[in-house]
Amino acid sequence: MDEFSLGERPVVAKDIIEHPGSVVILPLTSEDEAVLVRQWRQAAGQILLEAPSGTREPGEDPLVTAHRELREESGFRAGSMTPLGGSWVAPGYSTEFTHAFLARNLTSDPLPQDASEDIHTVMVPLADVPRLIRDGELRDQMTIAIYYMAMHVFGNETLLSHLR
Repeated sequence: MDEFSLGERPVVAKDIIEHPGSVVILPLTSEDEAVLVRQWRQAAGQILLEAPSGTREPGEDPLVTAHRELREESGFRAGSMTPLGGSWVAPGYSTEFTHAFLARNLTSDPLPQDASEDIHTVMVPLADVPRLIRDGELRDQMTIAIYYMAMHVFGNETLLSHLR
């Protein structure tokens, strides 16, 4: 429980979830496919379609986390991993900050999944991502955010041409 006050206002107590931070990766194949994953999410009570993501070990560099999580969740190693920035997941109650990366030049190089995971890789044409968002098939906010972050940061034809 944290206590704070804003200027002359009364002290407020708030539960804050301490989190070491996370990463989310948008892996793109040379055929302009997004490598997404399907996995059970207990809090949502269902299997979700998402970009590979994961929690940082305390003090771990986000780039190290991104490379590990990409291999664990998708089975691919990235030849290039480009930072896209980051965002707070739920700043009203959590310290979790997510670092976003675009992964390219993918090669097969899997790591074992965590014992609590049963993840299945799904190759999705990048052109289909906006439709998946519109139709409610892709509802994970980190995945939606990284897709639009990549479009904004790069503004390149590879991403933007699919929205025309």
